[in-house]
Amino acid sequence: MKKSGATQAGEGTSPSELIDARIEDLGDWRGATLARVRALVKQADPEIVEEWKWRGVPVWSHAGIVCTGETYRQVVKMTFAKGASLDDPSGLFNSSLEGNTRRAIDFHEGDEIDEEALKALVRAAVALNTSRPARARKSPGA
Repeated sequence: MKKSGATQAGEGTSPSELIDARIEDLGDWRGATLARVRALVKQADPEIVEEWKWRGVPVWSHAGIVCTGETYRQVVKMTFAKGASLDDPSGLFNSSLEGNTRRAIDFHEGDEIDEEALKALVRAAVALNTSRPARARKSPGA
C-alpha cells in the first residue's frame, strides 16, 4: 500500500509542509476546501501556529488549540476546541453540537464558505484563548 506524502514524512518535516502534502495528496474538492479553510484561518490570525497532531490532523493554535482541519470521504470537518463557548451569530456550527466543549463545521462538496463569518469565528476563538490565563500546573508534592 502506497503511503501518502503526508503520512510518510520524516523527521525535520514542518507541520506546514505536512499540511501542504495532505492538501496535495487529497487532490480533490477536500484538498481545495482544506486549503481555503487554512488560508482563512491564517488571514484571521497571522500569528496562528500550524501543528500536525494525532497522526495526521492539521491543527491551528494560538495560546492553545483554536481549531483542527480533519478530512473524511464525504466531509472536511473544522473542529473548534472551545466552540461551545463561542458566539456563532452566523450559525456556522453544524456538527458536534451536543457536546459541552467542542463545536464543528462540516463542509460538504459544493458548500459555499461564509469567509467573513468564519474569520470572525477564528478571531473569537483566539480571543477566548488569550483572555484566560493558563492554569498553573500543580507541582509534585503540592
